[in-house]
Amino acid sequence: MEPFAAPPAFLRLLSARVLAGMATQMMMVSLAWQMYELTNSAWDLGLVGLFQFLPVLLFTLPAGHVADRYPRGRVVACTQLLQFAAAALLLAASATHRLSSELLFGVSVLLGTARTFQSPAAQSLVPSLVPAGMLARATAMSSAGNQVAVIGGPALAGLLFLGTGTVVYAVATVLLAVAILAMLRVHDTRVLASHVAPSLKTMLAGAHFVWSRKPILGAISLDLMAVLFGGATALLPIFAKDILHVGPTGLGALRAAPAVGALVMSVVLARHPIRNHVGRWLLLAVGCYGLCMLAFGLSTHFALSLVVLGLSGGFDMVSVVVRQTLVQMDTPDDMRGRVGAVSSMFIGASNQLGEFESGATAAWFGPVGSVVVGGVATLLVVAAWWRMFPGLASRRTFTSEPTRDARDGPP
Repeated sequence: MEPFAAPPAFLRLLSARVLAGMATQMMMVSLAWQMYELTNSAWDLGLVGLFQFLPVLLFTLPAGHVADRYPRGRVVACTQLLQFAAAALLLAASATHRLSSELLFGVSVLLGTARTFQSPAAQSLVPSLVPAGMLARATAMSSAGNQVAVIGGPALAGLLFLGTGTVVYAVATVLLAVAILAMLRVHDTRVLASHVAPSLKTMLAGAHFVWSRKPILGAISLDLMAVLFGGATALLPIFAKDILHVGPTGLGALRAAPAVGALVMSVVLARHPIRNHVGRWLLLAVGCYGLCMLAFGLSTHFALSLVVLGLSGGFDMVSVVVRQTLVQMDTPDDMRGRVGAVSSMFIGASNQLGEFESGATAAWFGPVGSVVVGGVATLLVVAAWWRMFPGLASRRTFTSEPTRDARDGPP
């Protein structure tokens, strides 16, 4: 296999995202644990996800326009500055024992806003930093970096959590400060288009583009539905405390387990990228993810729970790399920000609304029932999408058009 020499600008972007991602993961683990300690309510844990999703509804279209009209590196740095402010606020409140559920909900909105503007800019920046032929590997490397953050952040938060979470938030602020400095050294080499005032038409262009390419729509919406029903992140504090009895340290391990599997898989995909039958790989990976979540819901053993969560992360990584590469390869550069914003909205809906769905169904059926029902629903979604999006299922490579089908929409 030919070597992949990553450009320095891409490595700086990668390091900045890893540091900021680790800090954010640390904050979210501590925030979720403190919310459950304050309220002892699965409903409130679900509301944390809902409040993170509200900015997605409000700012997705403007975020895509910003990513296409302004230097993407600077946009990412600004979002990391917003995350730094959130960490500093949590640090101050924790140190002075003034944490409240209202404050935690407010910080959730702040973090959701940062993520809404960060995702399309960061994803769209990668193709301008690496050669087109290396995009799949760069995507896998970027995903590997993200998984390092998702592994290290929760694990470090679990080790550092000392009652109030002050140490966790202090370390998070330092990591974010370093990330911002690294991000300021990433320069977007693309030529910016002439400034066009935002309008509803320009902001909706990304949504129209996705709708007209049914394989892309199928790939993005598959992620939405699978994680919406199959995700169990919001319920991990309940599993750690009431079912597996492993405390905050165990919670950190549970949060990190999917990322361990994802990291291993991303390394494999960076060295041996998927080249053929990419659509089939995507659908099969999501189906296996649903099976893993079904097994997690039924598990009462900590070790088994870690294993199936790790496997779920590996299968999810396959779907992430295939989906992101497919979207980037099929999208013109001047549209990547707006299309990335649409993709981020779907991802945000799947993650944050998925957390709300998990909390709501857990309040009705209990945490185990919620996860089991979600795993079954994910399997049903895969079966439905295989029939509804035949162009996605038959997609062979990233660079070639899928087999045409009457239901696949216009070229």
